[in-house]
Amino acid sequence: MTTGARRLTARGVLLAGLCGLLGFFLSHIQYHWDWSVVWTYRRLFLDGLGVTVIVSFGAIALGLLLGVASGLASVSGNVWLSELSGLYVGAFRGTPLLVQVLIFYFCVGVVVHVDSPIGIGTATLGFFAGAYISEMVRAGIESVDRGQWESAASTGLTRRQTLFYVIAPQAVRRIVPPVTGQFVSCIKDSSLLSVISVRELTKGAEMINATTYKTFEAYLPLALFYLLLTWPLSRLTRRLEKGITTTNTQMPR
Repeated sequence: MTTGARRLTARGVLLAGLCGLLGFFLSHIQYHWDWSVVWTYRRLFLDGLGVTVIVSFGAIALGLLLGVASGLASVSGNVWLSELSGLYVGAFRGTPLLVQVLIFYFCVGVVVHVDSPIGIGTATLGFFAGAYISEMVRAGIESVDRGQWESAASTGLTRRQTLFYVIAPQAVRRIVPPVTGQFVSCIKDSSLLSVISVRELTKGAEMINATTYKTFEAYLPLALFYLLLTWPLSRLTRRLEKGITTTNTQMPR
């Protein structure tokens, strides 16, 4: 049996065991199950799934843009840009996302006259993710050996040319896996937008639970939907990490 087949078998056995264990515990709960609730309120689940996808991927795009710009600013050598980047990262990484959501919606949204929970929620998630991506970009660039900068400078390249043509291509291989992992976190963090009445998955499940009092039937499908959204990205992250490790091993020294 090949290594891949053994891994697949082990994964299947463990998954079956976990499902069996979950089923055992749930079967011993004094609870009247009614899975017809899921079908009856399927529209709420599907609409919530659509909103979650839109908000998450909108925030991912914004976060990637802000993160790359902020990360490059932090290593640009320009004091003003570097300090601005540090202030941005410190503010958004140093405060809870829930607090940021509330501030953006009840304070910033009022000042700029924007009354769109989805728009404000997407922007907040994007700024929050961007702060973490910024640090990943900075760390990836700074992880490249300092001799690369000196070698490029000796050939007459400017700092900007060295950054974009020499350093960045090497740093990208190290940055991509953690950034992809941040995308997974962004999808899960979108559940916090339910506090400002964004009808994403979590809000939909809360509404179903409040209407039917069927907690398990409302929240177990919610967990499954999030798993379906994040699992492909988690697998992609692991593949990227494995591919980068293989590439680094095969590179001539």
